[in-house]
Amino acid sequence: MLAFEDKAAKVPERATERMNFRMRPQVKNAIQRAAALVGVDDSVFAINALYNAALATISTHEHTKVTARDFAAILDALDNPPEPTDMMRTAVEGYKRRVKSL
Repeated sequence: MLAFEDKAAKVPERATERMNFRMRPQVKNAIQRAAALVGVDDSVFAINALYNAALATISTHEHTKVTARDFAAILDALDNPPEPTDMMRTAVEGYKRRVKSL
């Protein structure tokens, strides 16, 4: 049996919110089987799977991972920015015409 960590139970607040949705029988059966294999209730298993997926999704969208080589290139570009191209100058002029600064 795999170890199961109930991360959702560690959240320091009372469970007052509900989510209601329908699912296909095959999906429900798989969830129930997996929950039984790790020895927890199917709702505990499902809540933790949803919570872990939500945390992973949030982390993916809030963090950017780069290689050491890419990080060095970013720092170099910040320290030694390239000369603006004609397209960049045109874009800045267009921006200045459309946007009024205070």
